[in-house]
Amino acid sequence: MTQHPRIQLAVVMERTAAPNAWEDWQFRVVEVVPDEGAFGDVPRKLHDDGKISRWLHPGFVLELFPDECKGYFLNLTSGQPAWFVSWRGDDADPSTVEVTAVSVSYIEADRRLCAEERVENLPLEAELCEWLRVFTNEHFRPDSARKVRAQSFLSPEERERQVARRDRAESGDG
Repeated sequence: MTQHPRIQLAVVMERTAAPNAWEDWQFRVVEVVPDEGAFGDVPRKLHDDGKISRWLHPGFVLELFPDECKGYFLNLTSGQPAWFVSWRGDDADPSTVEVTAVSVSYIEADRRLCAEERVENLPLEAELCEWLRVFTNEHFRPDSARKVRAQSFLSPEERERQVARRDRAESGDG
């Protein structure tokens, strides 16, 4: 079994009670922190002043995989590399949320958005950017250019016109 680079993490979420006239609760991701195993495995309250509370959600593992390198590459080249934290509200208790994942892949974040989870991002620290960059440089292979297949729905005359236009454009005749 191949070992993949991995780190253990916890997420700090903030909950605001009655932030406006339309919401009972508002949530936001505050921080992603290293989890060295001392936090346990269930969410716990860190602070609560009646209006704002902070909750620690421990036990996440970020593991890097070579087949996810395109998503890491997109993150690293975005200009603002980020953590992507996905979460969803708890239908049984609207005052709580479930943090579902922590990632550094744009593509995984997109998959989770498509699954109707909320995804927030936070800046990725420089030393973790370097860790991710080294892994990505070692394993990322950009997609090769694909051949354009014949468009069978076009008439033979239209296909010939497209080939002629392409040939003129490549030769510089216009």
